[in-house]
Amino acid sequence: MANEAVMLFELSLPVPMTCADATGIEKGTLLKLSDPYTVAACSADNDLFIGVAAEEKIANDGKTKIPVYLTGIARMKDSGSGITVGTDVVIKGANTIGTYTTLDDEKGYVVGKALETAAASDTLLVLFGLR
Repeated sequence: MANEAVMLFELSLPVPMTCADATGIEKGTLLKLSDPYTVAACSADNDLFIGVAAEEKIANDGKTKIPVYLTGIARMKDSGSGITVGTDVVIKGANTIGTYTTLDDEKGYVVGKALETAAASDTLLVLFGLR
């Protein structure tokens, strides 16, 4: 997978969350939440973001837990629209983020806040997990 988040500052320790044994997840992957307390790689616009994979999960390795950063500051990839500093951001696809719309917040889609401005398809620092 490409465009994984690069952690700069860990604002909390990673917590173990459930994942599928058959799934491979790269370190730095943006993760979505599903029930019960389960994560998978974000893949689509407005996935329900929960955190960033703290280490690699190899497919079919027998493990069903992965450590997840729920808060931190990471360098993330813009989906192609450009983002302005201070803007709330949401998932726009596999490991990409974009500017949020008014409907995103009420559904819990917000990833975090842009800490710098990014041109289209550039990377930027994002404070995630805190609002």
